[in-house]
Amino acid sequence: MDYTKSVEAWAEAHGLDVCDPKAQMSKLMEEVGELARGINKGNRDQTSDSLGDIQVVLTVLALQVGLHQDTCFHLAYNVIKDRQGKMVNGVFVKEADLHD
Repeated sequence: MDYTKSVEAWAEAHGLDVCDPKAQMSKLMEEVGELARGINKGNRDQTSDSLGDIQVVLTVLALQVGLHQDTCFHLAYNVIKDRQGKMVNGVFVKEADLHD
């Protein structure tokens, strides 16, 4: 099943595709907060639900600004796929930022 297309169709059917992306951006921040709470509490169900909700919100946001979520994901992957760097305190830091 192509979930991106399904979410886009759902968003269009509900008129979300023509809404102000600023409102969708606020929704994204709300969902990120829920994800942080799930991770901080070690609540796997909340974490899983929040990750899915964030993907839905990002898909709708991309649609609202005339982009396609899969295209954005593909572009981001092409930027990072050959990136070099190292882990610093549990976070991957790209090589170019290691010298700052």
